[in-house]
Amino acid sequence: MDSAAFLLLAFASAGTLLQVWGTESVTALYGETIVIPCNDGAPAPQHLMFVKWKYEKDDGTPGDLLIKQTRSDQATVQATDSYAQRVSIDDKFNLRITQASLKDQKTFTCMVVSAANLMEFPVSVLVYKKPSSVQIMDKSEVLQKNKTVTLGTCVAAEANPAATITWKKNGKALVDDGKDIVITPSLKLDPATGLSTTSSTLQYAATKEDVGAVFACVSTHKLTTQETELEPFPVHYPSEKVSLQVMSKGPVVEGDNVTLKCHADGNPPPSSFYFYIKGEKMLVQNSDIYTLNAISREAAGEYKCSLTDNKKMEASQNILVSYLDLSLSPTGKVLKTIGDSLSVKMEKIASGDATVSWTKNGKAVKEPEFSKLSYADAGIYVCEVSLIGLTRRQSFELVVEGKPVITSLTKHRAGDAQHKVLTCEAEGVPEPSFQWSVNNTNEESSYINGKATHKITVIPRVNLSITCTVSNKLGEDVMTINVSSVFKEENWKQDDSEDQAKLIVGVVAGLLFAAAVVGIIYWLYIKNSRQGSWKTGEKEVGTSEESKKLEENNHTV
Repeated sequence: MDSAAFLLLAFASAGTLLQVWGTESVTALYGETIVIPCNDGAPAPQHLMFVKWKYEKDDGTPGDLLIKQTRSDQATVQATDSYAQRVSIDDKFNLRITQASLKDQKTFTCMVVSAANLMEFPVSVLVYKKPSSVQIMDKSEVLQKNKTVTLGTCVAAEANPAATITWKKNGKALVDDGKDIVITPSLKLDPATGLSTTSSTLQYAATKEDVGAVFACVSTHKLTTQETELEPFPVHYPSEKVSLQVMSKGPVVEGDNVTLKCHADGNPPPSSFYFYIKGEKMLVQNSDIYTLNAISREAAGEYKCSLTDNKKMEASQNILVSYLDLSLSPTGKVLKTIGDSLSVKMEKIASGDATVSWTKNGKAVKEPEFSKLSYADAGIYVCEVSLIGLTRRQSFELVVEGKPVITSLTKHRAGDAQHKVLTCEAEGVPEPSFQWSVNNTNEESSYINGKATHKITVIPRVNLSITCTVSNKLGEDVMTINVSSVFKEENWKQDDSEDQAKLIVGVVAGLLFAAAVVGIIYWLYIKNSRQGSWKTGEKEVGTSEESKKLEENNHTV
């Protein structure tokens, strides 16, 4: 028997009062050092003799750990089991146990012995351990619409107390309904360590709205809460609708390549389709398109596509093909003679209402009608027919020919009065050539729209009759003009207009002279017929017939 035991026995026999206080509790962390206070850390009583720590073994019997007497600086370890190497006491009489484990979850008692009292302070120890990991195992790759699929199993490993696990979707807790949401929990205890591993398996039947949904596992423990998210799952579901699209930016025009695209709303989308082309079934694998090359107007109509595994899932599209034909008569270069007629015929065949327009030499005109051609009708005529997305053009070049005709031949004096400028104007196609009957200089010519002009300069030394001759392959025309000498004009300071004035004056003078002669003859006739009366001074009396005859003779003269 050691001295402490002897003292206890002495205290007991002496009737010393033993006081046992209510049990306190201490929480420790797994693997860390457990610190158990004596009397909740209160100061030691007066006349303290020693402090002893003991515990309750698994079989219910007491076990001594260590004792420390006030007269000794060192504690005496009394334990003979695993605590022998793990226990110690500090200056405040706190019991320290290293490498805490779940086996340390028991009641430890601090016995304080003084000269007057013997007090015991029991302390219950709990050892907590947060999960070493929280992870989701056996994750599914996809979810299925209206079909229960195991989404994954969430595991919170090696914890004490055991963690609880819940599931969330988009931040909202999921509740087991036994149908579309089934949550199966499980708990596994490690017999060696006493640690618990909690598992929870989520089975889930998805909808289309679950595309992009974020699922998460939440582990809740005394010491921590951990949330582990999953990447959004693709949701697989069968096609419920099929559509057929004509991949064209505008109206389908005859000759275009037309691409048909079949689309199904399933996920994953189907990889093969049937295309029905004018009643013929065409299988297209690993693609959703079919191209109609150089579509014709006869190819217009209804087209279909369907799923290969469900032909009842189909879609159709009606294709309208725009076409436009233009026939113009005449075309190319058209050669006609002035005065001729020309019939222009235009025919069009179109899939809709087409717009017709005409231009002549680039300017808008009405549809041409030629009953009697003139040089002004010549030009390039373009007929354009338009339909939405489609245009056709045809043209002809009208050439109107005719032998030349001189329209005017004029003259005028040059500014220095030493020259005469003659201008000959003519119409004709092809372009006529000019020939003059006199030598000339300073020739100028132009030819526009069938009208030709030719100017020459001459120096006539004598009065001349000058001829202008125009000709082309169809014939010729001639016109003459009189031109006076420029030298005569210098001497008399007269020009062509003065010559005309002189002629007028001469004619007037001649008329006046003739009138004077007639008046003299009349006077002589009267004198001779009335001579007796002039001599006698008597008034001549005659018959009425003689008077009339005389009057007639007077008028005749």
